[in-house]
Amino acid sequence: MTLPPSRWIVRAGAATSGAVAALALAPFNFWVLLFPAFALIAALVVSAATPREAGWRAWAAGAGWFAVSMHWIVQPFFVDPVATGWMAPFALVLLAGGLALFWTLAGWLSARLCAGPARALVFAGLLTLTEALRGVVFTGLPWAEPGHGLIASDALALSAYLGPYGLTLFALTLSTLAAVLYLNRHRALSVLPLALGTLIGLLPLAAPAPAPDPDAPILRVVQINAPQHLKWQREMIPVFFERGLSLTAAAPGPLGAPDLVVWPETSLPNLLDRSEAARAQIAEAASGAEVLIGGQRYAGREPRNILAHLDSAGEVASVYDKHHLVPFGEYLPLRGWAERLGLRGLAQQLSGGYRPGAGPALMDLGPLGRAFPMICYEAIFPRHIRAVDRPDWLVQVTNDAWFGSFAMPYQHLALARLRAAEQGLPLIRAANTGVSAVIDARGALVATLDMDTQGTLDARLPAALPPTLYARSGDLPALILAIFVTLSGLLLARRAAPH
Repeated sequence: MTLPPSRWIVRAGAATSGAVAALALAPFNFWVLLFPAFALIAALVVSAATPREAGWRAWAAGAGWFAVSMHWIVQPFFVDPVATGWMAPFALVLLAGGLALFWTLAGWLSARLCAGPARALVFAGLLTLTEALRGVVFTGLPWAEPGHGLIASDALALSAYLGPYGLTLFALTLSTLAAVLYLNRHRALSVLPLALGTLIGLLPLAAPAPAPDPDAPILRVVQINAPQHLKWQREMIPVFFERGLSLTAAAPGPLGAPDLVVWPETSLPNLLDRSEAARAQIAEAASGAEVLIGGQRYAGREPRNILAHLDSAGEVASVYDKHHLVPFGEYLPLRGWAERLGLRGLAQQLSGGYRPGAGPALMDLGPLGRAFPMICYEAIFPRHIRAVDRPDWLVQVTNDAWFGSFAMPYQHLALARLRAAEQGLPLIRAANTGVSAVIDARGALVATLDMDTQGTLDARLPAALPPTLYARSGDLPALILAIFVTLSGLLLARRAAPH
């Protein structure tokens, strides 16, 4: 007689499976691992004897997933290790454990609703829905979703139809069907052709994006490469600014002189209303090109993180204020209490922490078209793009130097690719330390600058595609499909139950 494995061993197995699944994300991009790892997680949730145990197993899997996928969260605390380094392990444990609670809800509820192999499908549908919930609760953190593990695969094309949650549902449903096959082959075979046909039928054959128009604007992306621990040191600020000027003024490449130069987030050395001299230098270096540059300003008494559009004379043509700020980075919740305790966001440079701008907006760049600006973190929220009229292209300025050079910058780049593919729009990305990129409307990388290097990237603006289904309808179709998968699992479980 063999004894069943200890529940702690099973939970450890779930955590290990979650950690292995996370290797599907950048920078590893082992997307094939996503399917067997989630199949095992689903099998463990299905085999749990009680809803409580199913919840624990799902939590363990989520904790493993987030601990590996978001391990970079510790990096900002080591920019000033003496002052904040001690917080790093607590940040990782709290983040991974807290985000895993959304997985707990999916596992617990699936076990409450049904038993048997069909619970795997219910779990897949519910986990997609709880991941969608994670994208909006407490301002949302739609980072490291299961579907993001498919960005490096041809399945990225599905995002143009069903967006990020469609990718998640696709990955989870195929994985859990494998678990159903293992647990009960005969009943699984009855639903497998329909489920696979539905999902694969939605997956288009992604044709390459059209070539840029030969008369399309020429863009120059400037990657200054200012390490975070040096970026705001008084003696280094002019060094990095001069570097940006030199890169802006570099000789034109084979395409010719740029029409627009894009600098990274917070690269203007002065507050915007005190930057006349700096803007004149930028205009001289740009030699007639217009400039998009990240900076800071006060709107009244409110500090803002901004993207400024400078005309060919260096005058401010328009300003976009970042509206979706990073909690605990650019501001602290319960700001008044935090200030009285002497606390501040890790990334805030102006006293009092940043304040949000009015909301998503377009920047009218005249002959260069209408650009949708995203400052750093904002690029992980596709819903903001649909809040305005359709732009001609997307632009992201960011400073990922806070988070090291290993994982986070590549995950952030992957999410920029996802935004381009799901919207059918090209995206220009200027990152302080990398990875800067030109991304076409299918999400393919046209050109990139390596991490931790300084340089320029000249390219013609890639062509846009017609509005995608996702651009027109948003997340609703994917969420409806997730509900359909959940209800299908419940129906199968009910039919399989003894009467």
